Amino acid sequence: MNILICGAGAMGSLFGAKLTLAGHTVWLTSHWAEHIAAIHAHGVELHTLDGTVQHIRLPILSATDTLPTDIEVAFISVKSRQTAIAAQQAALALVPDGIAITMQNGVGNLEVLADAVGHERAFLGVTAHGATLLAPGVVRHTGQGTTMVAIEPDHKKSKVLADMLTAAGFATTLESNIEEVVWRKLVVNVGINALTAILNIPNGGLVENAAAQAILREAIAEATRVAHAKGIAIPNDGAVRAIEVARRTAPNISSMLADVRRGVETEIDVMNGAIVREGERLGIDTPVNRTLKNLIHALELL
Repeated sequence: MNILICGAGAMGSLFGAKLTLAGHTVWLTSHWAEHIAAIHAHGVELHTLDGTVQHIRLPILSATDTLPTDIEVAFISVKSRQTAIAAQQAALALVPDGIAITMQNGVGNLEVLADAVGHERAFLGVTAHGATLLAPGVVRHTGQGTTMVAIEPDHKKSKVLADMLTAAGFATTLESNIEEVVWRKLVVNVGINALTAILNIPNGGLVENAAAQAILREAIAEATRVAHAKGIAIPNDGAVRAIEVARRTAPNISSMLADVRRGVETEIDVMNGAIVREGERLGIDTPVNRTLKNLIHALELL
């Protein structure tokens, strides 16, 4: 299958490498010149979960390169601020019956993708796999878990996606209620990402920090109230799950902390910011998430 991965960050590079190893023809796209040069020269250096290192050759395109036009599946794997541009790339590259899927953080990316490629070709997924870039062209697979793809809008094509990902090493199931899954993941991100970025600590720094955990619990409680008001029946265990994720990924640097350290725009507006927006729409006050959002935006300006 011909696959375009719009965004060769940690997760995009991981998926690109594994899908290439599974026999697919994969193109990556990136704006990072050093990353592009490294992959051109040596391929993707993949540090696997079992500690082995593999070098996988695959093409990577810059913003000025011509896109392929025979793409059957496009993965949107960019930061949310770049979703609209990546979605337009996918629309240009896809064959008429091709499909695009987003597994990005936060909420709202599917709607942007659907506007570009058509609602009947826009798919939503969620993955518990983790990855981090060690250097340009070098990615470490840091964790695994279930990957889910929504049954809608086309059950048959969703199954093709799930089977393809499973064969590449990402055990994938079909999900009829993907919105609940997305919000379960969102409330964990709401509790971890902004706090680690503000405090400048790895995920594990939250585990023994009682004051930070108090804020985490309040942010997640607000998010859970908003979800319930939307009719999304997520459980009330978000804080417990977030603390467990922080413990399990203790040495990891959250994506938001990585963005703050690099001095680039974060994804706060599709995480805590999304809670604030939905809360305002539903008449639910979310002062903790609003404060976290404003603090991250203040850090972005430093």
